[in-house]
Amino acid sequence: MYDLIGDIHGHADELELLLKKLNYTKNENGVYHHPTRQVIFAGDFIDRGPKIRKTLQIAKSMTDVGSALAVMGNHEFNALCYHTKNKQGAYLRLHNDKNRHQQQATEDAFRAYPDEWKMCLDWMMDLPVWLDLGDLRIVHACWHATHLAKVETALQGNQLTPEFLQASAIEGNWEYESIEILLKGIEKELPDGQFFLDKDGHRRTAMRIQWWQSPNNLTLKEYGIGAAFSDDRTPVEWANNFYYSPDDVPVFIGHYWLKAETPKLQSASVCCLDYSVAKGGELVAYRWDKGKQLNDMNYMLVESF
Repeated sequence: MYDLIGDIHGHADELELLLKKLNYTKNENGVYHHPTRQVIFAGDFIDRGPKIRKTLQIAKSMTDVGSALAVMGNHEFNALCYHTKNKQGAYLRLHNDKNRHQQQATEDAFRAYPDEWKMCLDWMMDLPVWLDLGDLRIVHACWHATHLAKVETALQGNQLTPEFLQASAIEGNWEYESIEILLKGIEKELPDGQFFLDKDGHRRTAMRIQWWQSPNNLTLKEYGIGAAFSDDRTPVEWANNFYYSPDDVPVFIGHYWLKAETPKLQSASVCCLDYSVAKGGELVAYRWDKGKQLNDMNYMLVESF
């Protein structure tokens, strides 16, 4: 039995309140646990929020003792690349203004604790990119069987290696494309020169798509995620886009900064856990029980402080 928790982004107070709401208590070592259940974190522990260090302390301590599992989010992947150099001595993720801004809250949180930050980076490197537990699946952004299979074959498993990290940071490599899709989702270039501004004000010409839907007969607004797209129909050439069948194994994701008064499933087989706690939304969990169909009533949430 699992309790799946979405993107936390340094909101440790909300995390603790949610764990208590789920009836997790601290053991003699101060680690949250439950006698019959286990948390699964969907990634994105860091950046943006006010208590990033405490968030990592809670999550890492739980995974260390087995009261939680976790997968890597794109923010953990970005942090690893930001702090890892290639053979030429350059960082895998550029230290430009945009990336420094994204990393700033995390850098500030650990400025006085460099050894602890190194330990956290090692922990992030050990996080699996996905989990397949048979009757449920967890990945940060997109469960795409073709890319999962390619990565699993290369890694002989689901955890990054230093060599794969290097290759996946180079645009144009298949490793880059696969990690982008698994940890950041699928994007499609908007037709006719359309563009939009993302949540951080950056100009974008490609939109993230709802890969749990077939694009047939959908508008861009119905198929896209994260902006007010047009009512134009999706291009004909998108008709054969990959989508995850509602009859497939349930998969839990984070990443998409959803907004809703009441969380709801994306499809009969896809459950998003990210309801924008770092942007005034809620920290969300889903209480999963073996053998039960996904149900909107199984969401639990805590509003951001």
